[in-house]
Amino acid sequence: MRSSGSTRNPRADGAVPLLVRIVGDDHPKACTGRRLVRRGLARPVGRIDGLAPPPVLLDPFADEPLSGGDRARSAVAGFLVVDCSWNRLGARSGFAAEAGGGRARPARRRLPILIAANPQHYGRVAELNTVEAFAAALYLTGHASAAARLLEGFPGGVEFLAVNRERLDRYARARSADEVRSAERELFGAGPG
Repeated sequence: MRSSGSTRNPRADGAVPLLVRIVGDDHPKACTGRRLVRRGLARPVGRIDGLAPPPVLLDPFADEPLSGGDRARSAVAGFLVVDCSWNRLGARSGFAAEAGGGRARPARRRLPILIAANPQHYGRVAELNTVEAFAAALYLTGHASAAARLLEGFPGGVEFLAVNRERLDRYARARSADEVRSAERELFGAGPG
């Protein structure tokens, strides 16, 4: 029996599925989401609702940070990023509401505080591009070598890991959202929001 296309099976190679919804309002040459899709490293999706099993949606407006508690779900369902311009992200803040129609909803998680190393947002707090967001999520859920491989060939990719190594290692040890928040307070003096 054939799959409907919305159901994803765990990949035979053990790789965590990476899904990207490309909104298309950023510069095409700077769009790391498009490059991931072209390289076969991420799969494009048209809608967020109806994905089964529901992935972990990396949402900068979510209250709960990604933690070790999300490891099992992400290993099977993967991570989903909505690729859009940071300049228009506020206007897109309702994108997660699209995922609310069905019974199975994506788990909305924000990434813990990290520093961008991409050329467009270098040194800015929490303004990661799509490849940095996927790499951080992989690293934090126990896939550090996959995160490093994903960043290869992207400007600032190797530097992203170097700049954030202490933070990434600390967050990766956190088993719960509360432990991540505690690490953020220790590393930055206060958590977001």
